[in-house]
Amino acid sequence: MKIAVVTGASSGMGREAVIQIADRFGGIDEIWMIARRKERLKELDGHVPVTLRCFGLDVTDSDDLKVLEMALKENKPDVKLLINSAGYGKIGNVGDVCLEDETGMIQVNCQALCAVTHMVLPYMGKNSRILQFASSAAFLPQPRFAIYAATKSFVLSYSRALGAELKNRGIFVTAVCPGPVKTEFFDIAETTGHIPLYKRLVMADPRKVVRLALRDSMMGKPLSIYGFTMKGFYVLSKILPHSWLLYLMTHMKF
Repeated sequence: MKIAVVTGASSGMGREAVIQIADRFGGIDEIWMIARRKERLKELDGHVPVTLRCFGLDVTDSDDLKVLEMALKENKPDVKLLINSAGYGKIGNVGDVCLEDETGMIQVNCQALCAVTHMVLPYMGKNSRILQFASSAAFLPQPRFAIYAATKSFVLSYSRALGAELKNRGIFVTAVCPGPVKTEFFDIAETTGHIPLYKRLVMADPRKVVRLALRDSMMGKPLSIYGFTMKGFYVLSKILPHSWLLYLMTHMKF
């Protein structure tokens, strides 16, 4: 049985990934959808041309992860796609955001991503793909988004190293690094602050971001960056001192 595993599948780019995998990958027999809100997962039942298996799990809970682990052991599927899109961020200075959210970002964005990857890897073979959703925030530190940006830098570094480790097994790893995307992400992020206007102006369509990410993954690219603006930002973060960019970001009034 060939399957895809998608975390954060109840909304945003995870949900969009499920829809596009179902439409574009005819060899996938089932898509295993993972998210805390099981009722949201079930909304897609019957609306896509692939069998969906819904796991109402909290990927930061070790007992919940055992449910996924047991399902893998019992079914022994051939996992062709693993998409780790679960994640969240909160805007605000370090110390202003509550401790639970500050550590929670690390648990969801880093710890859970590693745990799911570790569990699924034994069931992946040649020409399988892993997509790890990072962010353009991974390219440099971001004031008022410090912990979130740091977690995404972890995801980017981890993905690149993992890709090198898995090269001989024929498994391709792509770090997906979009800029701001029009999803529920910012509804959560803005409960503790407001995103700058310059980020609102470059918000991307999640369908286009996911479409490019899947295409880049199929082409074996280690990095997927949507849009000329974010590609330019990536280049700037490589050639300009971070101290200059941090100064600009700190003093921008819009």
